[in-house]
Amino acid sequence: MRTIHSRKRTAAFGAAVTAVLALALTACGGDGGGTKSAGPADSSSAGAASAGSSQPAGSGEDTGTPTTGGSAKTVTSGTSTSKGGTSKSGTATGGDTSDGYAYEHPCRSEDLSVRVYAREGSATQHVIEVNNTGANACGLSYFPRVSLGSESAKDHSGDIRPLIPSGLGGAPAYPVKPKNAAIAVIDLNPSGASGALTWINELNVLADGDHIPNAEQLNFPLGPDVKVLDPKLGLYRGTIAEAVNSMKQADSKS
Repeated sequence: MRTIHSRKRTAAFGAAVTAVLALALTACGGDGGGTKSAGPADSSSAGAASAGSSQPAGSGEDTGTPTTGGSAKTVTSGTSTSKGGTSKSGTATGGDTSDGYAYEHPCRSEDLSVRVYAREGSATQHVIEVNNTGANACGLSYFPRVSLGSESAKDHSGDIRPLIPSGLGGAPAYPVKPKNAAIAVIDLNPSGASGALTWINELNVLADGDHIPNAEQLNFPLGPDVKVLDPKLGLYRGTIAEAVNSMKQADSKS
């Protein structure tokens, strides 16, 4: 998988972050080129996501599907649309919501909004939530394209890529219905071992590495105390519990 060289612009989140999170989707402005920046994924906070699933539920350690209306702590997180996109709200009507339609229609960057936030109850895991803001179902690659590096680096050839589950196959895409989300979980240091890398301060996400241009990559600053060692990334799933279960099966180079 080729290394992504992109221009980045970091958007800072200040005291108004709680108010920002109250919005369902928030557009992240761009400079017309390069990659877009989004707010930090604060590893000291906890988050929860509400997402529908078009696949059978798997087994995971979490119980049920966390919702934004629950008792989860406020999260410092990034929410961004890709290049040229606008955030949307409300319920889409008249669209095609079938999986068959999604398999034949890859998600467009302008119809996606991406959030990254710390998973509640874990010091090393982050949730990558890709929301379909369009009127129709669409298909994503099996997992987001993710890399970890330094936001100040001029050469990103040394960026770290997580392991992913092997033996991929089956449906031609991961279908996402309108107003629903595809969720992936990344564990930055699964073993919790010492000797982890401390120079990494940025999580780079491309929602669909098969169909969305590299220039649409989003950059999410991580907290100052992040340690990375042999990270693992799961496949897209409909709930955080399923995504965690998939992440634990990661055993192959992405």
